[in-house]
Amino acid sequence: MKLDTSGLESMTQLIGASSGFSDGFQTAPSFELPSTHDFDGFQKEAIQMVKPAKGTTTLAFIFKEGVMVAADSRASMGGYISSQSVKKIIEINPYMLGTMAGGAADCQFWHRNLGIKCRLHELANKRRISVTGASKLLANILYSYRGMGLSVGTMIAGWDEIGPSLYYVDSEGGRLKGTRFSVGSGSPYAYGVLDNGYRFDMNVVEAAELARRAIYHATFRDGASGGVASVYYVGPNGWKKLSGDDVGELHYQYYPVTPSAVEQEMTEVAAA
Repeated sequence: MKLDTSGLESMTQLIGASSGFSDGFQTAPSFELPSTHDFDGFQKEAIQMVKPAKGTTTLAFIFKEGVMVAADSRASMGGYISSQSVKKIIEINPYMLGTMAGGAADCQFWHRNLGIKCRLHELANKRRISVTGASKLLANILYSYRGMGLSVGTMIAGWDEIGPSLYYVDSEGGRLKGTRFSVGSGSPYAYGVLDNGYRFDMNVVEAAELARRAIYHATFRDGASGGVASVYYVGPNGWKKLSGDDVGELHYQYYPVTPSAVEQEMTEVAAA
């Protein structure tokens, strides 16, 4: 069998006969590759070199009445605080929330993408996607992009047919199910408060106060966390924002300033 290449030959002759206009399009642009024996290692080191340090504090936990989700609102690039009003809790659908930790653009884009896929699933199947299914969908997407520089550490929290559910998903494709998680540079401090005060039989008010207090203490100790402590509750009727308090005001609420007693007061001696 012989291929007919007459069409390609005529096209080559036509391009060769043209003058000036298509000269810049005939040769593909080229650039030199770095002279290294381990190109994959070089690529990873280059990504780490240009990637700015980030910080945040997010947390979520399951209790008897649903899921409590809380986060701060500070965005930072190394030592530079770029914003104090970032919305780190993203509404995926009326019954599901996602949290942001890592690269802001990566988290916002893939949560938005997940929201679209969850809505399409609902339209196609006439029922809402489960929290398990949504978290698995996100984990599969992020796994397909592993090694490409994404920076995502998120929690997917929501209420579905089986009740409250909570999953942790990261940009390496990892996925964990649990009852309480904290993600971000301030998470060790938040875990200390959570582990000390967590009880499954808390009511909504007690759970909200625990989440708010954990975020405050993390922002107090972690310089990359701060701004506003936002608290959301996810229950059988969907999610609801409970509070958004400035952590500077929370400091004086938890540690009120008390006037100190004067040990010795200097008085003016009357002239003789």
